Amino acid sequence: MAEQTAHPESRPQTPSRTSAEIRTAAAERVPAKPDSAVVRDALGVGIAVGLSGFAFGVTSAGAGLSLLQTCALSLLVFTGASQFALVGALAAGGNPFAAAAGAFFLGVRNAFYGLRLSQLLALPRFVRPLAAHWVIDETTAVALAQPTRRAARLGFTVTGLTLYVLWNLTTLGGVLGAEALGDTDAWGLDAAGPAVFLALLAPMLRTTTERAVAGLAVVLGLAFLPVLPAGVPVLVAALAAPAVLWFKGRSIARGSNADRTKATKADRAKGEDRTKGEDR
Repeated sequence: MAEQTAHPESRPQTPSRTSAEIRTAAAERVPAKPDSAVVRDALGVGIAVGLSGFAFGVTSAGAGLSLLQTCALSLLVFTGASQFALVGALAAGGNPFAAAAGAFFLGVRNAFYGLRLSQLLALPRFVRPLAAHWVIDETTAVALAQPTRRAARLGFTVTGLTLYVLWNLTTLGGVLGAEALGDTDAWGLDAAGPAVFLALLAPMLRTTTERAVAGLAVVLGLAFLPVLPAGVPVLVAALAAPAVLWFKGRSIARGSNADRTKATKADRAKGEDRTKGEDR
């Protein structure tokens, strides 16, 4: 034969790329975000939320906690919703263990944030224990909004540092201010904690499911508030999430069954039409 068929081994081989190289190439195609824009966004979130530490300091002082106890909560716990839940339950005369349990369950969400951020940030091992203390709603939101890993790390760091420093300073200022004001109930400052908590929560309720969970939690909490010890209603309200998800799963299953039934009926109708056509 005049034409020679090239042996497969003699053909040029295209080197296969690893998954890491593919991810790197994909990241390079993402438009970079200027560091100044990331820092600006992170500072905006950190300052806006950090100032609400004043309300926590006032609320904690009104609940009977000392300056040292209040500042220790902000320094060591550093998750606003859990802190407000704890001092709110104590202010209502709740059992400390029930109050701590409610705060713990609210703080569990940060563990799930950490699972996602560990992959996104990919921080060195010796930094991770320190970074874990800053894994909260705000740092997670800023980090996830960034287009690249570098921007995510920068946003996480600036948000965490700004919020941690400002939250603790304003907590101290809130306690000192509450001591200067005297009776916080007379000033209506006992409502500052719930108001700030709602202000932090409301922007996060974006889907129908999230709104349903929040609404059912409010109903459960208010329904059991008169009959259960302080701190326990928040634990009952936590059942709202699995309840809504269960009903949602049931509705999806019903919809799937209805679609299958319609498809089966349509197939049968087509089969009957085909049979009638053959009989003719």
